[in-house]
Amino acid sequence: MQYGEFGFLTFGLVLLAAAVLSVPIARRLGLSAIVAYLIAGIVIGPFGIAAFGTPDSIIPVSELGVVMLLFLIGLELELGRLVAMRRAIFGLGAAQLSLTAIVIGALAYAAGLADWRGALVAGLALALSATAIALQILDERGQLQQDYGQRAFAILLFQDMAVVPLLAALPLLARESVHHGLADGLRAVALIAGAIALIVVAGRYLLNPFFRLLAQTGAREVMTAAALLVVLGAALIMQTAGMSMALGAFLAGVLLAESNYRHELEADIEPFRGLLLALFFMGIGMSIDMTVVRANLWLILVAAIIITLFKAAIVWLLFRATCSHRGDALRAGSVLTGAGEFAFVLIPLGGSLGALDAGQASILTAIAAITMLLGPLVATLTDTLLQRFAQKEEQEPDDFSEARGAVLVIGFGRFGQIVSQCLLAEGIDVTTIDNDPEMIQQAARFGFKVFYGDGTRLDVLRAAGAVEVRLIAICVNVREDASRIVDLVHADFPGTKLYVRSFDRRHSLQLIDKGVDFELRETYESALLFGRKTLEGLGLDPDRAGQVEQFVRRRDLERLVLQQAEGIGAGLDLLRKQMTQEPLSKPSREGKPLNPEAQEIVRRPHENE
Repeated sequence: MQYGEFGFLTFGLVLLAAAVLSVPIARRLGLSAIVAYLIAGIVIGPFGIAAFGTPDSIIPVSELGVVMLLFLIGLELELGRLVAMRRAIFGLGAAQLSLTAIVIGALAYAAGLADWRGALVAGLALALSATAIALQILDERGQLQQDYGQRAFAILLFQDMAVVPLLAALPLLARESVHHGLADGLRAVALIAGAIALIVVAGRYLLNPFFRLLAQTGAREVMTAAALLVVLGAALIMQTAGMSMALGAFLAGVLLAESNYRHELEADIEPFRGLLLALFFMGIGMSIDMTVVRANLWLILVAAIIITLFKAAIVWLLFRATCSHRGDALRAGSVLTGAGEFAFVLIPLGGSLGALDAGQASILTAIAAITMLLGPLVATLTDTLLQRFAQKEEQEPDDFSEARGAVLVIGFGRFGQIVSQCLLAEGIDVTTIDNDPEMIQQAARFGFKVFYGDGTRLDVLRAAGAVEVRLIAICVNVREDASRIVDLVHADFPGTKLYVRSFDRRHSLQLIDKGVDFELRETYESALLFGRKTLEGLGLDPDRAGQVEQFVRRRDLERLVLQQAEGIGAGLDLLRKQMTQEPLSKPSREGKPLNPEAQEIVRRPHENE
């Protein structure tokens, strides 16, 4: 064990120092943090300064980083949303894996790297994409929730689900009985079904009461321990069933996506996830056999580049058939180029089955590792080129040198125009920005000064004077853009008041969680006024209609408080609650019915409450 050679403390210090030193250098060079971790692994690994004799000393532990990453991703996906993605998962995902495996396998066979058995193993192993790398890139860019990010995630999810059938099918390539392989496969399917059923039942009926009981203790460390217990427990159940630990954690996250304790779980897991992912990538860097790389350097480099290009091209073609934006198709292709973590499982398995000899397995492992190293570089280069190309086509932002004001209004649509009118009527200096050229031309006809710029860009916010204004009014009509601007302002302009236009109730709850000073659903006030006028049109007294409006406001606020604590489904009973007429002053004595009929009538409302 490496611990015995230089102690547990030195073991940790070397890893932490490698992470702390490599990332700033990579950032200065414009590289991803993932590339920094991979290179750091090579440097401290057995083929560098040999601080570690083997990557096996950290990879088993560091794989938990991938597990926790998939759990956190699952927390962001409601089960209904996952069902809605089924076409992308089983359509796009299956097409990508099949086409890529066929192309890579054919290339390996044509180049004489292996016979048809080895070529099939190579095609399937290298067709998989690195889940941790792709999701980390999408997360760093803030594009995981975008359309192309969700489709790329669907492909990754299908690949993770396909690993188990692949592990069950590969023994058929060995010189053994086919019936033995089929029996193992059927047994694996039954075990997997039982494991999934166990996690689903536990997630549905046991976890919320379990966390409620722990929350009553008031001990924060117990909640953290429970969060880790849930993630690692689900991962262990799936691993025992022969499935990937990451998929088990993802399933647990999906089942807890609507839990009352979702945000607490996310906060508790996040620090562990980041550190363990860094260890995972350094472990992959250590696993690159530099002796094999030097002996077959040109073969490995050419093969890695060709495979990277083919994988990107296949994803691009598939996305072009279903995605209208060419840039999104290129981005998706670039983030899915690196070989997957399970390539380092399938290739050794192929070697143990006799489909690959030791030399072929080493070369394929080196190719897989190099594609993982190239993946973040390709993704960064692609994104940079697309941004530069897009900037040439789009209108340049205005010069903000004349911009001044106490309020910055972002978004000058119908909502933003009315907000600006109120401010200007009071003589308040206003700076308004919008990224729609037609809207700016229309505003100029009415005498408004609107600057062109994208409010989701930090440089535009700085140029518009966000650091000096007293209040920023976010009036854009896209919820993701509003949330992104809120995050930017909190991070770079702390203390500035934030008034935000909310898209719907879910968005309001998200904004409240983010700590904005004021939020308002875009149709809320107009709908209340419309409802009050409708009551008056039906003959209701205006004072009574006003009381009903105030009752609905109070009830809506009560629902928001409940939903913050218990989730979006809370407070449904309040929607069916009717307003009861209350006396303007407290009666001096209680009413007394004078006959049985009156007594029944007086009692009836109390029974219905």
